[in-house]
Amino acid sequence: MSRLLTAALLAGALYLPPASAGAQPVTLEQAITRASEAAPRLRAGEAGVDAARATGVQAGVRPNPTVTITGENIAGSGRYDVLSQSEITASYAQTLERGGKRDARMAWAQRGVGVAEASLQVARLDLAAQVERAWFNVIITDEVAWAAEFRLKTEREMQAEALRRVRGYKDPLFVETRAAARVAAAEIALSEAKRRQAAARQALASFWGGSGVGLEVEGRVLVATASPIAIAPSDEAFEEARIAQAGAAVTLEQSRGVQDYTVSGGVRYLRGTGDVALVTGITIPIGRFDRNQGNIERAQAERRRLEFEAEAGRLERLRRLASLRAEADASRLRADAIRTEVLPKAVRTLEQVREGYRRGGFTFRDVQDAADAIVEVQEQWLAAANQWRDHQTEIDRLSGRFDAPARGETDQ
Repeated sequence: MSRLLTAALLAGALYLPPASAGAQPVTLEQAITRASEAAPRLRAGEAGVDAARATGVQAGVRPNPTVTITGENIAGSGRYDVLSQSEITASYAQTLERGGKRDARMAWAQRGVGVAEASLQVARLDLAAQVERAWFNVIITDEVAWAAEFRLKTEREMQAEALRRVRGYKDPLFVETRAAARVAAAEIALSEAKRRQAAARQALASFWGGSGVGLEVEGRVLVATASPIAIAPSDEAFEEARIAQAGAAVTLEQSRGVQDYTVSGGVRYLRGTGDVALVTGITIPIGRFDRNQGNIERAQAERRRLEFEAEAGRLERLRRLASLRAEADASRLRADAIRTEVLPKAVRTLEQVREGYRRGGFTFRDVQDAADAIVEVQEQWLAAANQWRDHQTEIDRLSGRFDAPARGETDQ
């Protein structure tokens, strides 16, 4: 193997293949923006915010008044024949809410708007994590496809060398057959890598309803990113919003424990005398049995539950984040060591074995073992890169790397 090919193999593990002519590479941030603009789930979240605001409008509405018309002595026996002694009463009644019910409803509904908005931002972070993973997949599959192309090139060169030795009666005939089988296996591996490469592009483009044909990305894997140390502000804001609404629910249930009054007034027409009289009334419930205590205690317990769950979730995310950072660093260092230390030695070994094979010092078995070692090293690098992708994507999600809007609001 020439030194030019050796350098190319090393470069393939370190850098991305150049973008095709005329293609505009897509950065990670651009991919997330495109996906956010086209995501139906985010549109659903925005509709949820609108629904919560509409709930707030309805919460401020006062109870409707009622008009009651009552007829007495409409018909009967004797002098109470039809309508002769009837009394018609028309009254207007209005329920007077007490205990701050209306204000409590409005406060609870407003907290619901906060929950909906925070939930929408959390959905944006979840979407960003999915897009980031798909974006990394494109880069990794590009690396794999590039390596598969060089593997095929190497196998074909090895096949040519084996064929010369077989034709020169220096190797048995099965060596030619074995070399052909290795070329076929490399062709299959390249075809599979190409399909995965195309699938990765299509998966990324599907987030904004585009096509993966001709899609290029701009970026690299295995690069340490400056992710925030703390957990995502939107996750904390969501938990705080839920707790705030639970607190408002306690106040709402407490207000419902106060009985409302209903006042009424109207006129009564007495047909027997032709007189008209005013009537008034007030309805005062006796809160002897139902003081809504059970619902109040339930709301208080629900608020405590959310508080404890929020703290438990915060601690779990912090522990997970610390663990992921260590695992991501380990995966990155392992992948870097493979491509800078192990892979060059494996490539150099193949060069030396092939040179010895051309001189008759080694068998074709030795050559294929050396070539297989390179494939194994590349698979080890791929495993480490995939682990880093998984860890880094989760780190960015938990730390809120793409939580700029929420962070901007927090800093103000």
